Amino acid sequence: MARPADLADVYRNPSKELSRLEQSGKVVRLAHGFYIAVPDDRIGTDWRPTLESAGLAIATAMQGDRVPVLMGLGAARFHRAIPRAVAVTTIAMPSKRNPVRLSAGGEVVFVARDVDRLEARLERLDLGSGLVTTVEQTAFDLLMRPGLGGMPAEAAEAVTNLAPRVDAGELQRIASRHGRMNDAVRALISRREEAEDGS
Repeated sequence: MARPADLADVYRNPSKELSRLEQSGKVVRLAHGFYIAVPDDRIGTDWRPTLESAGLAIATAMQGDRVPVLMGLGAARFHRAIPRAVAVTTIAMPSKRNPVRLSAGGEVVFVARDVDRLEARLERLDLGSGLVTTVEQTAFDLLMRPGLGGMPAEAAEAVTNLAPRVDAGELQRIASRHGRMNDAVRALISRREEAEDGS
């Protein structure tokens, strides 16, 4: 990942140099001011990273390595709870940022959260490793804020697909740590407890 300002010590006119590298197929412009190197074996193709990876890469450039967390709809996509590509991904960061529209389409929505309180794991994405909320944290976030990202139907579908993988005790712990839960979270905990008792 590179931004023109990051290359000021290398090139006299970093924006012009990045534009030249983009034309030669060596970098891809993810969004205004954000470029990513094309993998050597994909130069000359129409390679693009996934929306989730691109969003996490942009957030990392803004906040630093292993600070932003892929959450909500983005984490649901990572966990394969939404089977098709969607036009929005959501990233938790310590401070609020305006959404970023990607050059290839799609929007990255940044959510101000205390990232240290999120249950997340370091996972492998197509641009490297990044933090992604666990299945239980993802379900909790989607149930608490189904409209985040503007796709409530997809959020509901994701929860349905995640539910069989949710551990009731872990979801309860997450809700307790956040100090709140709504009826939808309570209902999922109850359903999972019944399923776990019956197994």
